[in-house]
Amino acid sequence: MPAGTFPGVLEALDEAAVGRWSRAVVDALSAARGRLDELNVFPVPDGDTGTNLLLTAEAGHAALEADGGAAPWTALARGAVLGARGNSGAILAQLLRGLADALAGAHRVDGPAFAAALTDAARAAYTAVADPAEGTFLTVARAGADAAAGAVATGPAALAEVVRAAADGARAALHATPGQLSALADAGVVDAGGAGWCLVLDALVGTVTGEPPARAPLPGRPSRAGRPAAPLVAEPPAGPGSEVQFLLADSDEAAVARLSERLAALGDSLVVVGVDTPGGREWNVHVHVSDVGAAIEAGIEAGRPHRLTVSPLAAPRPPAAAPGTRAVVALACSAGLADLFGGEGVTVLPAAVDELSEELVLTAVLGTRAAQVVVLPNHADAVAPATRAAERARADGRDVVVVPTRSAVQGMAAVAVTDPARRFGDDTVAMAEAAAATRWAEVTVADQEALTSAGRCGPGDVLGSAEGDVVVLGADAATVARDLLDRLLSAGGELVTLVVGEDASLGEAVCAHLAAVHPTVEVDRHAGGPGALPLLIGVE
Repeated sequence: MPAGTFPGVLEALDEAAVGRWSRAVVDALSAARGRLDELNVFPVPDGDTGTNLLLTAEAGHAALEADGGAAPWTALARGAVLGARGNSGAILAQLLRGLADALAGAHRVDGPAFAAALTDAARAAYTAVADPAEGTFLTVARAGADAAAGAVATGPAALAEVVRAAADGARAALHATPGQLSALADAGVVDAGGAGWCLVLDALVGTVTGEPPARAPLPGRPSRAGRPAAPLVAEPPAGPGSEVQFLLADSDEAAVARLSERLAALGDSLVVVGVDTPGGREWNVHVHVSDVGAAIEAGIEAGRPHRLTVSPLAAPRPPAAAPGTRAVVALACSAGLADLFGGEGVTVLPAAVDELSEELVLTAVLGTRAAQVVVLPNHADAVAPATRAAERARADGRDVVVVPTRSAVQGMAAVAVTDPARRFGDDTVAMAEAAAATRWAEVTVADQEALTSAGRCGPGDVLGSAEGDVVVLGADAATVARDLLDRLLSAGGELVTLVVGEDASLGEAVCAHLAAVHPTVEVDRHAGGPGALPLLIGVE
């Protein structure tokens, strides 16, 4: 009797079955998370593959449950792509998107249809990775798809036969991965991403047949001399030093192709996955690079990057602090600011304020390997996560002080007076005093109607704010900037720091005004670069 005729065995995947499979995948990856993290040695031994796969699967399942209007395949894939984490999560998201591309319009998916979709998904995953290697997640996914297609080629195949063949084929390929990749052979492990995909397919077998296949536990790292293997602690790799990941909106296929070429030249482990959303097409971009600023700038040129994360490619355990060492960590919201702070030897957090997290600050602080660290949040909304991260870093034995700078120009003033020869406490006091003595202002453009201290504004109006309070409204940026500077300098000032955005003519107009009206004031002008505010002002 064909497998599909047994009670409880599905002859086709319907919408309800997709939801059950998604839930089973989350459960399976949650149970195996620690083991998958332990297996992770390629492309970077940072012990997070299980975590990234789980977070990606959870994002997909949450979207499936929340979006009652979309087809389950579409909702699952969209959620996974937008929530994908890390290299392995991006590949998992691409596989789910590949399935959705083939199956979104089908209410019932039988064996041949699923095998064809799995083949398309595996092929798409190879395409999404800039430099695919064998013995990896991709190899395991392709082997599972080939096995499913083979089951169909031999004759009429029920869905249960196809998914079992896919799961068994992937499992066989997984055990062969150490023979294909030297990093796995040296560590004595199978590929972590491939192991996760095997769990995803086993969960599908369980959904279709009512009983997941009986498997031996995932192999762990081998013991040495009869002792259990120590937890994997990775050293920073010899290549690119940071993992950069962001979502890209307001772009197109041609711009994304150019972005991929630039990022491939900057680093490795590049994965780019696109998905359609109600607001337009978006891409999840993942890459390992040494030059974080260049990667972010490439993203800005291609479209609108958001939900940006930057993580050092280092040991999962915090590196030990070197006694007597000191560092400064500063938030920089544009490429130009990142260059300014980086040029002063500051560890830069290149992130938008609304995407800054306590974890990101903590990673940067611990990653300095310094015993004494000053954190410059450079925005009012960044002070709280910076303070929480500092408290956690102190628990790790670091001496961390947050100087509550509310603008990058205050951070620049603080950096200008730092002196490693001073006692750490005295140095932080000097930095805090320099920041507090710097009055700051901004010229921005309103994106919506609002009531401000200077009156009601509409989209496109130019706003001049001092210390966070709007004091000037107008239609012309140069006029607003001149008025704003006059107000600031009416209270005195010897030095004006200007960080000019992408409109260089605004900087020229402001400098000309200062030379004519405030000739005794010294002017220090800098380029903010892509992503910067139109004008940032500091007065000392």
